Amino acid sequence: MTYRVVQWATGGVGKSAIAAIARHPELELVGCWVHSADKDGRDVGELLGGEPMGVVATTDAAALCELEADCVVYSPLLPDKQQVLALLRSGKNVVTPMGWFRPTDRDADLALAAREAGVTLHGTGIGPGGITDLFPLALSVMTSAVTFVRAEEFSDMRDYEAPDVLRHIMRFGATPEHARSGPMLKILGGGFIQSLRLILDGMGFDTDAEIVTTHEVAVATAGIDSPIGIIEPGEVAAQRFQWDAVIGGVAVARIAVNWLMGEENLDPPWTLGSAGERYEVAVEGSPSALMTFTGFNSGTPGETTPGIVATANHLVNSIPYVCRAEPGIETYLDLPLMTGRAHPDFATRK
Repeated sequence: MTYRVVQWATGGVGKSAIAAIARHPELELVGCWVHSADKDGRDVGELLGGEPMGVVATTDAAALCELEADCVVYSPLLPDKQQVLALLRSGKNVVTPMGWFRPTDRDADLALAAREAGVTLHGTGIGPGGITDLFPLALSVMTSAVTFVRAEEFSDMRDYEAPDVLRHIMRFGATPEHARSGPMLKILGGGFIQSLRLILDGMGFDTDAEIVTTHEVAVATAGIDSPIGIIEPGEVAAQRFQWDAVIGGVAVARIAVNWLMGEENLDPPWTLGSAGERYEVAVEGSPSALMTFTGFNSGTPGETTPGIVATANHLVNSIPYVCRAEPGIETYLDLPLMTGRAHPDFATRK
């Protein structure tokens, strides 16, 4: 069976998702929403700098709701709940890295809309998503009497080629006070708190655990070259965000991100550690286990960061499973084991 797919937005994740859809043997791209008028009416393949794909991008959300399609890969810069509701009510499954990794009472209208339309909403990605949800749950199956779970990112942000996001949303290059007042705690926290709750759900911890959030910054002590230009002394050049699920005064699960503009000229003198850029998933119990992921953090200059590509691939590979799932909001605890697909030309590759 071939599933008809609409891509919603063509940022880094969206462009990578379109490429993954084109390589997936069970999927066909049939529509694409874009935000800017200069992309409206243009062939999607040409927007990506390649050959025409025969699919025209549009700013007309209503037209895409009316389009016959099985699933939408919903990846705008910021989510619009009303738009997700409209997509579900139009009879389309939705996969997204923008939230809904674990439903809450505030999502009752989305769950109802999905059930009434006979479709499914699934939140997935890399973090929140695979590293912070799926892999901690999967690794825990080989440990008993779990006491602590950790999922953590260590990244050099000089490879992240999105200067507007780095400066205006992440607040690198700002004063510490301005960075601490930025939107990142809310943006990241919405997803990571759901990830923590999903871990608690899956492993049998108290799901009403208190969530404690911390945000630390390091400033430059000398000029640091970065994608936003030179970060001057006293400006934010590294940040650490951490979320702890606490029960009885003890942290039982933690999600953290460590974002550094290199390892030199920082106060405090943070480093990525001897293991360098990576993601880690740790489970403490009997026995304890540590799983390290490399290859997602940094890539070739001028190309999309591998973590962005991994996020898009996770979305796209989940589509057939989500289309076959029970209606409603489904999490990793509800869906079967999902896998990628072989290279379309594997039989002829040497």
